[in-house]
Amino acid sequence: MDTIKQTETKTNKTINPATGKAIKEHSLLPETQALAAVRMMQEAFLKWREESVSARADKIAKLGKVIGKHKDELAELMTTEMGKTLDESKQEIDLCIGICEYTAEHGPSNLKDEERELDGGKAIVTYQPLGIILGIQPWNFPLYQALRYTVPNLLAGNAVILKHADNVWGSGDYFEKMLREAGVPENVFRHLKIDHDTAEALMKHELIRGVTFTGSASAGSKIASIAAKALKKTVLELGSNDAYLILSDADVEKAVECSVMGRVNNCGQTCVAAKRFVIVESQYEAFRDAYVKAMKEVRFGDPLDGKPDIGPMAREDLRESLHKQVQKSIQKGARCLVGGEIPEGPGFFYPATVLENVEKGMPAYDEELFGPVASLIKAKDDEHAMEIANDSRFGLGGGIFSKDQKRAIELARDKFETGMVNINGYHLAQPNLPFGGVKDSGYGREHGGFGIREFVNAKSIMIAE
Repeated sequence: MDTIKQTETKTNKTINPATGKAIKEHSLLPETQALAAVRMMQEAFLKWREESVSARADKIAKLGKVIGKHKDELAELMTTEMGKTLDESKQEIDLCIGICEYTAEHGPSNLKDEERELDGGKAIVTYQPLGIILGIQPWNFPLYQALRYTVPNLLAGNAVILKHADNVWGSGDYFEKMLREAGVPENVFRHLKIDHDTAEALMKHELIRGVTFTGSASAGSKIASIAAKALKKTVLELGSNDAYLILSDADVEKAVECSVMGRVNNCGQTCVAAKRFVIVESQYEAFRDAYVKAMKEVRFGDPLDGKPDIGPMAREDLRESLHKQVQKSIQKGARCLVGGEIPEGPGFFYPATVLENVEKGMPAYDEELFGPVASLIKAKDDEHAMEIANDSRFGLGGGIFSKDQKRAIELARDKFETGMVNINGYHLAQPNLPFGGVKDSGYGREHGGFGIREFVNAKSIMIAE
């Protein structure tokens, strides 16, 4: 039986972060209607799982084409809702198209039955869908965050609910529209505009078979607890404080170029952004001086006009929280080399900022700074740099700059306590590689065929002969 909570219809206004003005007002879905949607989705799932994997793959491939057709309109919507530059919105869309193409081509092989040995007979391992998967997703990549778990789960035969961040509800609606255009049946995917209380009720619902969440570690812990009490599997992609090491033999010029991009991409609002820069003493002054010079040249402004390097932060409260972290770090002894002040005028802009003399006990060392703020940390030598990198409760991504590629690979493989490592460059998610972290950065993987098996039933069939 559903536990039904009567609620009044509430509304939410989407705010353009570049202007501070409202774009659109959305109505929240009452809990009663959300629970009714779950029951309709269960009926749709029972039909969807009967379609062949190849038929589902065809729809995923078509989705990629549909997204490409709507690229310009969708990019403008994403930029208007959360503030990333227009070029960054288009890059995000291209990544999503790539995920559709990769999943449609390679996903079916991850779902094929496998024959195994069995004394006195034979055995088959088959991968079958679980049911309805609830995704609770953030605002920083309005399309990618929704698509990256939706596409593999739809291919696996699951039905999918998206509970998107309320400042990008327009993007969530647009995604649902494109799925329909690609041929995904109604109620196999639903974007439900719900609040946290209703999301919690859904997590406890007997027809929800799994929960995937991207967001902060504190929120992820709460969601994992609720889901665990209801015996629901979870995949968590949480925050991080990625360290990038500039070792004694690093190419400083290349390290600076990649480190600027890694820190200001998406206005620094990226889980796998380069955040802490750990520089060995012998390279410190050269890197610091060149990095500060480059960060001074990063310009912010209207993300729609194509000129600025970064747009605004997504919400005013996010800017306020970031600024408090910067101020607290300075109060504890950090030195601000550039930026660090909230500019006058409309919009939620924050300048590219560099802090040095960053030490343990400061927010810039211990916490995730989700915005364009870089922390410079001096290390005695290469070994000490690796120790500082791992001195974090987070473990999502990281990077190493070194001319000795073999040694860098060994450090990345054997020493770096993260799910992903960049060497001599900066890359975001890739369709063919696993994405996810360890420690307080969560668990589970997406992409590269790994995500498609997170929410399936690996079933053993044993045949006696």
